[in-house]
Amino acid sequence: MPQPTAFHRLPWSDFDSFARLTGDATMIDRLRGAELSRRKLLVHALLEAAVKTPAAFGPLPPLEAVWDLLTRVETVSPAALDRAFAHPYTGSWAGYTTRLLNDGVDGACPLWMHVGHVHALAAAAAITADLDFEISVPLWEGNAILPSLGTARLHAPEQFSTAEVRGRRGRYAISNEHGEVWLPTALEADSPGWWGLRTCRSGSEAARLLVTLDDLDPYRGLHEPLLPERLESTDAAEWRRLLRGAHELLLDATPELADVVAAGLGAVVPKPNVPFQNPSASTGEAFGSAVIGLPVDAADLAATLVHEFQHIVLGGILHLAQLYEPDRTERIYVPWRDDPRPLSGALQGVYAFFGVTAFWRGMARFHGSRQAFFEFAHWRGQTWRTLVAVRRDATLTEAGQRFLAGVAEVLGPWQQERVPQDVVDLAGLLASDHRAGWRLRHLRPDPAVVAATTDAWLAGRARPPVVLTSADLPPTPVPDGPWPRCRATLARLSTSDGGQDLWHAVPGATDADFALTSSRFSDAARGYRAELRAEPDRPASLVGLGLALSGSGPNPAARALLHRPELVRAVHRELRRTARDVPTPEKLAWWLGQLVSG
Repeated sequence: MPQPTAFHRLPWSDFDSFARLTGDATMIDRLRGAELSRRKLLVHALLEAAVKTPAAFGPLPPLEAVWDLLTRVETVSPAALDRAFAHPYTGSWAGYTTRLLNDGVDGACPLWMHVGHVHALAAAAAITADLDFEISVPLWEGNAILPSLGTARLHAPEQFSTAEVRGRRGRYAISNEHGEVWLPTALEADSPGWWGLRTCRSGSEAARLLVTLDDLDPYRGLHEPLLPERLESTDAAEWRRLLRGAHELLLDATPELADVVAAGLGAVVPKPNVPFQNPSASTGEAFGSAVIGLPVDAADLAATLVHEFQHIVLGGILHLAQLYEPDRTERIYVPWRDDPRPLSGALQGVYAFFGVTAFWRGMARFHGSRQAFFEFAHWRGQTWRTLVAVRRDATLTEAGQRFLAGVAEVLGPWQQERVPQDVVDLAGLLASDHRAGWRLRHLRPDPAVVAATTDAWLAGRARPPVVLTSADLPPTPVPDGPWPRCRATLARLSTSDGGQDLWHAVPGATDADFALTSSRFSDAARGYRAELRAEPDRPASLVGLGLALSGSGPNPAARALLHRPELVRAVHRELRRTARDVPTPEKLAWWLGQLVSG
């Protein structure tokens, strides 16, 4: 009697533990197993589609040669096959190339180069299994990638060509008509013509982080394939230093997170530093990998690792459970982006910053620094407010509601934990700043309300015609004006030792911004008034003035500029067009603010 097909399922116990940040390494292993099976199915479907596509393999051997080699690997060493398929960028490649086949187009390279990456995948698996074999692989500008192992560099006059990978008795070479590269015995080491994948190890056997610094794989990016971008040895050493430091901080501040992060994060794609930012990204197609810009210190890197690990976990969960109905409408405000997001993006952000909050909470308890308290206060509030909004969304499934209830069960009590009051005030300022800036750029007030309000002002009415509530309006993804991140950067610098001395180097920062984040509200208000005289539409100046006025006490103008800035600007624009005596934005905001509710 045939045996029933085994399916990967996510137990409710794992599901609930992930929601509450109480997962462990064995749960990550189960997610990884499901991802491995998914990859194999994707690659199988990809190759079946490729066979039906004329010239899909170009000058490379037909699919039968690849199947034969993969079958040999699986027979001799199933672990070697699994290693090749578990490589994060096998998933990225499979997804990218499937889309090319479906659309009938080339990508960054001719289609056969992308389809033929499976030949390189098979070669890498055969080398790991220590097989005798020979197979052709793609060569992109002289680079022959062996996924999860490294890259051979050959002279190649043509941009796209092929090379031969062959080996016997554990010795392997890659060659074309212009040269030959022998692989070193220790593949991680560099040798003439060979770049090995660098790794970073940290911790003891019981709590070890092992991360690959992948600057070679063509599918390591988020969108189009990339040529190798080899790190200088000094940069690689700096990455290793920071990764070890980040792991040590995780072990000290949040040991429960250190365990699962080490289990779930296997590869980092290193990118250059971006001053005053911590850029990072990941994709559900590359389970276990994150693209990260070089951070300034280990604490920032630790927070980034947790952030991307949370995305990795949620991506794995979403392959096994439906948390929401499909709806790509960009409608939800989230404080970590400057544009409205669909529910899927908002939920990803909530879960990622839930983990970030947990890390900074641990750092505040362990280290006690003002910076740690600020980051904890900032992210606990911003994540909680977004969670509350997302939980009301009608597209959540029952499983999605259960998952977010688990997050809320942990995140909710953190809102009451003690944090120094000046830090709470600074976090509140930053939250109000971003929310008002988002409203100003992405909400369009009703033209009828703008017209009636403009007419009331021109008629000399003492008050606006209606109570102006802050009810949500449908947002547009098209922003009305730029939004700098400088005040967020200045706020963070103010919490670090000597950070305020760097404010002149912050892109876009003005004297008024520095005064605001230094709690010199009168100086900030004067500065923003001057900025608005020169540019009355400037979003950062309008919101900045509202924050500065609010910092000095209750003020109708501050209420309007922070809770209905889009209406203030729309009416002021109309008055600039129609009125003989145009008021300042502050005077108009004071008038409007008499009836604005927060």
